[in-house]
Amino acid sequence: MERLQKVIANAGIASRRKAEEYILAGRVVVNGNVVRELGTKVENSDVVEVDGTPIYKEEPVYYIFYKPREVISAVTDDKKRRTVVDFFTDVPERIFPVGRLDWDTSGLIILTNDGEFSNLLTHPKHEIEKVYVAKIKGIADKEKLRPLTKGIVIEKRKTAPARYEILSVDREKETSVVKLTIHEGRNHQVKNMFAALGMPVKKLMREQYGNLTLQGLRVGQYRPLLKKEINQLRELAKK
Repeated sequence: MERLQKVIANAGIASRRKAEEYILAGRVVVNGNVVRELGTKVENSDVVEVDGTPIYKEEPVYYIFYKPREVISAVTDDKKRRTVVDFFTDVPERIFPVGRLDWDTSGLIILTNDGEFSNLLTHPKHEIEKVYVAKIKGIADKEKLRPLTKGIVIEKRKTAPARYEILSVDREKETSVVKLTIHEGRNHQVKNMFAALGMPVKKLMREQYGNLTLQGLRVGQYRPLLKKEINQLRELAKK
């Protein structure tokens, strides 16, 4: 027997966290009965439905996607904005994004139907490095950016130390381009870190996630992950 939220996640319906929300909202039915308890366990012979549709276990699939700006990192959007899954019209599996990138942030994001894999990569205790390139307002130098390497207090919590590299400085336009490497996944973290330094982000892209890069992909394109890439991500998360 397995926990209901795990069964839903493994079927590619949603992440385990989202599956828990579905259960609490009364959207899950087991053998004709609405189930709202998160601890409920089910057997293979049980009929599980989400929003009236029976679920079944899909073969796991994994994709790397170069997300454009002005695209939502979600399966659906109540404001009818374009989402990342809208680019996967030829993929029959019910995939969802691993973590999120802001609407106005471009770059690398993973999509899968494997809930366990998603939970492994996004769990706070797993420190997978993420590399961002930010165009910021202001003239960047070592003195101004030094706090990034020590951690910055945001919403009463200090960020973990980050690494940075100044890629360019435009003194005429008073902007800079900085590469920042972090391993946390707090909401708007990169933007908030630079904002705390008085250097707000004008444009942001995630160019690397663990061992994955955007090499060979253009904006809006995706490809399946190689088996070795999937295994490397699992190992990085478990270290």
